[in-house]
Amino acid sequence: MKICFASNNQYKLAEVKHVLRGDQIDIASLDDIHCLEELPETGQTLEENALQKAQYVFQKYAIACFADDTGLEVEALQGAPGVYSARYAGEHKNSEDNMNLLLAHLKDNPNRNAQFRTVIALVGLKDQPLIFEGIIRGSIISDRRGSSGFGYDPVFIPHGHTRTFAEMSLEEKNTVSHRAIAVKKLEAYLQSYTIPR
Repeated sequence: MKICFASNNQYKLAEVKHVLRGDQIDIASLDDIHCLEELPETGQTLEENALQKAQYVFQKYAIACFADDTGLEVEALQGAPGVYSARYAGEHKNSEDNMNLLLAHLKDNPNRNAQFRTVIALVGLKDQPLIFEGIIRGSIISDRRGSSGFGYDPVFIPHGHTRTFAEMSLEEKNTVSHRAIAVKKLEAYLQSYTIPR
């Protein structure tokens, strides 16, 4: 089965391909299907954004597609930055600026509880889109640690761990991350879909 993951983010692609390994599923990136345009992402929720992107690719390129949207939801900021996580500090989508703004907003706030939430929308295999969600709870630290990963990874420590996502290897992160949880749910569906009955 060939299926498109609506992303050219190399970090995301590596994470997803690491989970969706196997002979039955061939993952194509946007680059692979020659989709060079900016995908629509104007929804007010993670679900809406993921669905917009997946539907766009399926309708225009006639290939089954899944897309994700991820938000960092901080308790002390009433769930912000949430759906605006990638552009928290502006449309230029700079991770350093986003982290700087987040840490400035939290300042000395003792409540550092946060969660990463990923929503994946799958379009093109059923009459109706399918949604898969992954959540990992943790806390925001005051200083960056680690050089792996991307986005807010250097300031997020998942509960039950002592290291940030940016201090973990890809293999380690994929045992606990929000995206890995959602992708594993997607994988379970795809395996049941592709295995002959």
